[in-house]
Amino acid sequence: MEEGYANLPTSHLLGSVPAVTQDDRKPAAPAAQDAGATSRLQEFPPAPGGNGGGYRPPGAPADGDVENQANWKGYFNVASYAPYFNVDTDVVVDRLVSSVYPMDGFYRKIDANPDMYGPLWITTTLIFMLAALGNFATYLMQKKKDPVIWNFDVGYFNWAASVMYGYAIIVPAIFFFLFQYFGSRPSLVRFWCMWGYSLFVFIPASVLLLIPVEFLRWVIIALAGGASSWFIALNLKECTEGADLMVLIASASVLQFALALFIKVFFFA
Repeated sequence: MEEGYANLPTSHLLGSVPAVTQDDRKPAAPAAQDAGATSRLQEFPPAPGGNGGGYRPPGAPADGDVENQANWKGYFNVASYAPYFNVDTDVVVDRLVSSVYPMDGFYRKIDANPDMYGPLWITTTLIFMLAALGNFATYLMQKKKDPVIWNFDVGYFNWAASVMYGYAIIVPAIFFFLFQYFGSRPSLVRFWCMWGYSLFVFIPASVLLLIPVEFLRWVIIALAGGASSWFIALNLKECTEGADLMVLIASASVLQFALALFIKVFFFA
């Protein structure tokens, strides 16, 4: 009787597990392993680490730098520049002081964390001050002759906005591509940051240019232009990492001093 029960088939019973044969013990084929890995890579968002580096929202800069994005369209994405406005007031004040004192290693301070907050407000403040103080300086000079014929010139604001915003955006971009062409590897955001802070010295200078003495005005703008040019030259030399690009550095310094002369001649003549 027991022998008869032992011979009954058991494959149709629930929960039965077929015996493992020798063929089933062979390792999975490489194609099957690759398919499993591919399916894991398709998980969204991907896990942090690995070659993918984790999930990164569209337009977010990689490693804190806009230039490292694989997609060049990131340059024109406003969200790409959001991290550069996340800066403390103490940091901005320290960089403002360093821009007036060029020997303080300004480029090393912005190397790890460049910001666009300071340059934006420096340029905007300078625009309003040139428009307002330029008109007031003209009034002080005209008052000695005939104050009746003086009129507020609204065109000062249009000129100041066009020149300052254009200079702060276009000039650093031009030198960025020139430095890249000659073998250096600069950072466009750091160039924008550096050039923006270089304009800070013209804000107190524009207040001093209200002095209705022409000789003192030329001395003031010469000192301001010289300090700003020296600031640009030192930081460009530091960021070129020993490359022989003195012609470009000198050109940037001359252009910076030319901006100072334009401020004097056009707004405080």
